[in-house]
Amino acid sequence: MSDIYFQTNYGRLHEKAEGGSMEVFTHKGSFGRIHHMYIKRKIPFQVEGRTYYDLITPYEYGGPLILDHEPGVKNDLIFEFQAAFGEHCKEHSIVSEFVRFHPLMGNAQDFKDMYGITLSRTTVGTDLTHTDPIQAEFSRSAKQTIRRQLRQGMEYKVTPKPATFGDFPRIYYETMARNRASDFYYFSQNYFQDCLEVFGDNIVLVEALDQGKTIAAAFFFTYKDLIHAHLSGTLTKYLKLSPAYMLRYAAAVWGKEHGFRLIHHGGGITKSKNNPLFLFKKRFGKARFPFYIGKRIWDSEIYRLLCKAAGATVGRGFFPAYRAAPH
Repeated sequence: MSDIYFQTNYGRLHEKAEGGSMEVFTHKGSFGRIHHMYIKRKIPFQVEGRTYYDLITPYEYGGPLILDHEPGVKNDLIFEFQAAFGEHCKEHSIVSEFVRFHPLMGNAQDFKDMYGITLSRTTVGTDLTHTDPIQAEFSRSAKQTIRRQLRQGMEYKVTPKPATFGDFPRIYYETMARNRASDFYYFSQNYFQDCLEVFGDNIVLVEALDQGKTIAAAFFFTYKDLIHAHLSGTLTKYLKLSPAYMLRYAAAVWGKEHGFRLIHHGGGITKSKNNPLFLFKKRFGKARFPFYIGKRIWDSEIYRLLCKAAGATVGRGFFPAYRAAPH
């Protein structure tokens, strides 16, 4: 598989957070093969005494992915997949689907007609193929901040394949509380342990240290020649030191030394070019990748009845609309 987000074990890690069970639909047709991993969720109320389900891709990125196809027939393969998956949804009482496409794989463009894609936000990457990625990719202000931190004695530590996350969960939880993050982002201690057990060889822990104390930390996934920023945090007491800069610097230095091609930092929390998180991330890379989401209603009549039962308006705001308000 082309990236960690398409691995079935990655999907299983997010079953609890997404509230369902991971499934894979593999289409093997006359024109090629398509892999589609998602989490199937039980809709928490019935319509006419019957239980229905909806689908969502696991946290971060995913979506249907073409594994191979015969020359010149990609569109035929996608059409064939759409028909086959539509029948699957009908047979298994699946009403709707929400897809987070992968910014680096470009699979949103392959399936844009099937899902009606929408640009969610722009993501940032650091190109490590430069002779000196720091000089080539980092902004002037980022380089100035990092030089000052190094002069003042701030250090970093990079631990590939860590046996433990150490202080990271505590730092992460403190950061989430400070930012008033939703419950969805409060990954459990079990999640961190499961990550180590399932993807231990694909994890890099990066820490920023002040006088030997870990004051910020970040958790990255690696896969082939890619590095993905996953979660990070800073102790509130040390925010004024801006240790998040040191984390990005350390990841770039380590990634370059170990032959990686790209660090994907993700994007902001909105599509606005002025979103503070996006403005921060763009200081560490010049590569840009569009992150698209896709929405599909597989059974329009049942979708309408579910929205009616939930007191929700079809076609507005949150998708699926029947999950917008508690029933």
